[in-house]
Amino acid sequence: MWCAGAVTVFGSFLTFVALPLQLKELTGSTLAVGALGAVEVIPLIVFGLYGGALADAVDRRRLIVWTEVALGAISALLLLNSLLPEPLVWPLYVSAAASSALTGLQRPALDAIVPRIVPHDQLAAAAALNALRWQIGAVAGPALAGGLLAYAGLTWSYAIDTATYAISVLLSLKLAPQPASHDAEKPSLRGIAEGARYAWSRKELLGTYAVDVLAMLFAFPLAIFPFLADDLDAPWALGLMYAALPAGSFLVSVTSGWTSRVHRQGRAIALAAAGWGLAVAVAGQLHNVWLVLLFLMLAGACDMISGIFRSALWNQTIPDALRGRLAGIELLSYSAGPQLGQVRVGGMAALTGVRASVSLGGLLCFAGVGLLALGLPKLMAYDARTDEHARRMRERRAGSGERGDGLTGGAAKDPDADPATA
Repeated sequence: MWCAGAVTVFGSFLTFVALPLQLKELTGSTLAVGALGAVEVIPLIVFGLYGGALADAVDRRRLIVWTEVALGAISALLLLNSLLPEPLVWPLYVSAAASSALTGLQRPALDAIVPRIVPHDQLAAAAALNALRWQIGAVAGPALAGGLLAYAGLTWSYAIDTATYAISVLLSLKLAPQPASHDAEKPSLRGIAEGARYAWSRKELLGTYAVDVLAMLFAFPLAIFPFLADDLDAPWALGLMYAALPAGSFLVSVTSGWTSRVHRQGRAIALAAAGWGLAVAVAGQLHNVWLVLLFLMLAGACDMISGIFRSALWNQTIPDALRGRLAGIELLSYSAGPQLGQVRVGGMAALTGVRASVSLGGLLCFAGVGLLALGLPKLMAYDARTDEHARRMRERRAGSGERGDGLTGGAAKDPDADPATA
């Protein structure tokens, strides 16, 4: 699973850079580029919630494989469009919306597998390892994309992305089956509502979602990087800008051993999100491209710290019977925010300019996180050593003899069959 994801992430980041650049070349509009987020957010919300329910009701491996096949087909569509004498704009938006829907279906299943196959006390390490996979692709993909786009054109980026999906499908087929619990319910609105009620009852969980959505809504500048690179008179640095955020995240991941010694994870989430906002705000005001890249790396490091502790808090406290549905809600928090953030930054850039849009968003993020910290005492008080949900999960896994060994192909033991008692 780790290797398949690494291959997919690498190829996907080629398209991640190529798609907004192609829109910029075809339209010349910051608003048109920012609109990518608008067409992605609704499919992500709808299919993310349904995908969470689906992940609790079907074989998760099968769901992952088929969605990976469909994502590869969308990449092939982008490739064919780029080969036209005059590429069309509408396939770019259609492909973005379809990819968002498929990601919504797939991601909860990927997230839900991890707590089943990883021991409870190693979940923070697993979060860092999965993040490391993403960061390797997120650094190498944009760096390669910058060269490809400058010297070979868009077509090669889309072609390599399509090839990586073929490889990842073959690797995904090697996963052991991950069937649902024997008493799992079919996907339904009632099941989705049950997951939402559980999330609402856990104010510390709601706090992690709120902090992440706010941080991405106000301080996610990636959509206008092509315009920022032009403003800095450094179009050659576009790939480096996209790579700077994951490069900072990578540095945190490879030195993340200290995270296992942090138990007040709610406070760490809020502090890191505030740091993300400040770093983005400073980057928007600088005129030296290397300093901009430095502060983007710092922002990426803060985002990674927040992400590790969010993932650890979720995986340490959410019962397996609800893992898929809660993963669907989590997907909305860390994916819908960036999509809406693209709309915000692109629209504001059209009104105030590129730099002002980036800096003001970072400052709004910092102020918003501060207000959330004051209004979410349960998040700030969360301690993994004493929290009742974390303690219950540890005791149940220890009592049922779970070793985090879901690679045998059988259904993992489900000590949380009754969500009402969780």
